[in-house]
Amino acid sequence: MKVKLTVTIDEDVVPRAKRYARAEGLSLSRLIERSLLELAPPEGGSFSSRWRGRFRVEGRRDPRHEALVRKYL
Repeated sequence: MKVKLTVTIDEDVVPRAKRYARAEGLSLSRLIERSLLELAPPEGGSFSSRWRGRFRVEGRRDPRHEALVRKYL
């Protein structure tokens, strides 16, 4: 869910940040969000990374399993 946030930034930085965001093809909000995520990544990693390797599939010779492995891994 997106949330509005008021941030105070030095007035000299704003035009430079806007130019940089435009050059990168990003909105200023997305640029700031991306930068903050690099500085403080989400705790615990992604959902899939937390669960990867926790379960084992038996019967790995199942053709459906092999097709899924080829498609997604």
